[in-house]
Amino acid sequence: MKVLVPVKRVVDYNVKVRVKSDNTGVDIANVKMSMNPFDEIALEEAMRLKESGKVTEVVAISCGVTQCQETLRTAMAIGADRAILVETESDIQPLAVAKLLKALADKEQPQLIILGKQAIDDDCNQTGQMLAALLGWPQATFASKVVLEDGKVTVTREVDGGLETLALTLPAIITTDLRLNEPRYVTLPNIMKAKKKPLDTVKPADLGVDVSSRLKTLKVVEPAKRSAGIMVPDVATLVAKLRNEAKVI
Repeated sequence: MKVLVPVKRVVDYNVKVRVKSDNTGVDIANVKMSMNPFDEIALEEAMRLKESGKVTEVVAISCGVTQCQETLRTAMAIGADRAILVETESDIQPLAVAKLLKALADKEQPQLIILGKQAIDDDCNQTGQMLAALLGWPQATFASKVVLEDGKVTVTREVDGGLETLALTLPAIITTDLRLNEPRYVTLPNIMKAKKKPLDTVKPADLGVDVSSRLKTLKVVEPAKRSAGIMVPDVATLVAKLRNEAKVI
């Protein structure tokens, strides 16, 4: 069984994001970049399925600039068997990514695609769902538990009222939530081994996909700073302020 795991290169979650002075976007010059945390969880789950003997090959995929090769090498250091980079300088949006992944899925013929539920840079939470629609495959989003057996996959997901369990026939799409697992650390020997693993590079045109933007960002601004709180002497004063100043009651 082959599993595809898309991984995205994003600003590291420990970095404080700064908006450019001209408000055209986020400043990523000389900023540490890393693999999207939700994609790390997806890759970890794929590796656990492989280690259990239920998966034979894990292929990592990334779409973006040349530097995404670093993210793919990290994925191979974690354990992916090989990697594919769809190289483009365009600012690709979720629908374009889904189309690229569909083209690769048609070529690779995987039985399962596991990806993070969202990327921490745009927080769109769209790619997995769009990919499932394009492929016509069943999907289970926000997975907190995955069980693969007897040609089907059972996924437990958290919903407002508790837990929901879905049984999907393969091939299928799964998007991962935080509580699914805890990704492993990359070891130095595995980093060295990853340098010898195959990494193929293709262009969107090679896959017959148009990645031109359908949305235009007009302006990017930082959230307004919250004002400091104040202490009130009693409940009556609090209610008065909520009614007369905040006007929330």
